[in-house]
Amino acid sequence: MTARWRWVLRSMSKRLWFRAGLYSALGVVTALLALALKQYIPEDLSARIGADAVDNILGIIASSMLAATTFSLNIMVSAYKSATSNVTPRATSLLVEDTTTQNVLATFIGSFLFSLVGIVALSAGIYGNRGRVILFAATIAVILLIVYALLRWIDHLARLGRLSETTDRVEAAAIAALEKRMRRPFLGGSRLGSAGSTRGMRPVCSDTVGYVQDVDMPALGKLTERLSGGLYLTVLPGSFVDKNTVLAFTPVMDPADDQAIRAAFSVGARRSFEQDPRFGLSVLAEIASRALSPAMNDPGTAIDVIGRGVRILSLLKDQSNRENEASPDQRLVFVLALQVDDLFDDLFGPIARDGAGIIEVGIRLQKALTLLSRNGEPAVAAAAKRHSTLALKRAERALNIDEDKMTLRRLASKVRRVDGGNGGARADHSTSEKR
Repeated sequence: MTARWRWVLRSMSKRLWFRAGLYSALGVVTALLALALKQYIPEDLSARIGADAVDNILGIIASSMLAATTFSLNIMVSAYKSATSNVTPRATSLLVEDTTTQNVLATFIGSFLFSLVGIVALSAGIYGNRGRVILFAATIAVILLIVYALLRWIDHLARLGRLSETTDRVEAAAIAALEKRMRRPFLGGSRLGSAGSTRGMRPVCSDTVGYVQDVDMPALGKLTERLSGGLYLTVLPGSFVDKNTVLAFTPVMDPADDQAIRAAFSVGARRSFEQDPRFGLSVLAEIASRALSPAMNDPGTAIDVIGRGVRILSLLKDQSNRENEASPDQRLVFVLALQVDDLFDDLFGPIARDGAGIIEVGIRLQKALTLLSRNGEPAVAAAAKRHSTLALKRAERALNIDEDKMTLRRLASKVRRVDGGNGGARADHSTSEKR
């Protein structure tokens, strides 16, 4: 399962301990490298470059890097706490996976271990004068690396954990997931429903409770090579499954192969951004809903999220005629299409509900739906019109001023007049109104 191991390795590389362990090992190897290279250094070079001072330098690095690491960890915890309380707990996983933070902490820990091993080796007298020269040169390189890491860390601290920075990360994760899905709308397989009914086929249920995080399509493709028919998946990444949930329908085959099918589905306690475009939109909706709560009272953030949603959903393309893009070895794996209505429900439903009584949010929402209805995709236009109508109904029940209601009715009428199937050719182009 090459694809599965790639996914596991990619997931591990996003963990803080992975980079910290890698840099720590590199620091230890660098400190011991002087033992292997000291034979190539002239004996009198140590006195000429002042390598005797390396003891004091390593002591300074060891003490300062330990303090810097502790201080940085405290900042990280504070940033995660701020994101949890001011943004949403679901966004903290993106902060944990931040490469700049991980690289800086790994640099501090690796430098600490480098200096610690160097001090121990010097105290044991195993370097000699020539080994000190190599250690001195490596120490200078480590100091330059520390200075670079500190400068990046200072610049990064100004943004870490802030609302706008965290929202940027959620938007970027949602865009990456949706772009990936648009390139491979059926995860590299074929569209479910194009090869007949699943009647008479045997269901394979999950043996774990949780969210589907990843589907190993190459492994399922290899499995279909010995089947008399296709493999029909009934869940997508992001779906919540239990032990009664059908993962796939399969032709009559050896029940022992059921475990191979289950193993292709990675199920975890939390949803993942990578293969699940809906999760990014749901997290953005949570950010907007929290901003609209009486405790926060921040409609500007909700308006910002609506604009981000337009950028994301503008990437949607028609999936109905893209079955020929299936990989040759996965064409018998049939996968559900991503539903446009679900994406709109995830984002605009909570915002329309929680912002129904705020005219500014209602205006921005109607204008955003007008823009989306003009992207030329019939499914997108239909979803935009449906949510425009729902948002208007909610707003009319929550607003008290007739003039506000009339404003939203006028904007909603523009959405209904858009011809989504003709690229918005019959849209109302009176866009002189300030957006």
